Amino acid sequence: MKQVKGDDFINCIFRIRELRQAKGITQAQLATQLDLKSASAVGMWEIGSRNPPSTILPRLAQALGCTIDELYGQGKDGA
Repeated sequence: MKQVKGDDFINCIFRIRELRQAKGITQAQLATQLDLKSASAVGMWEIGSRNPPSTILPRLAQALGCTIDELYGQGKDGA
């Protein structure tokens, strides 16, 4: 995986929402799959007020059925 730069996090934010919606799950359901205490964390990632911690990216990608690269818009669905 290539090194993530500033604009790539913005890409990630939009991909999380897009991938979650394509999977047909709510923010609360994704939060539960990631063992988060609240769905608000997912919501904050999606609007860009927070970034997902790097330690959660592998589980986030698995829950969304994609690779970490695809979270950043790289790979089969991204550029």
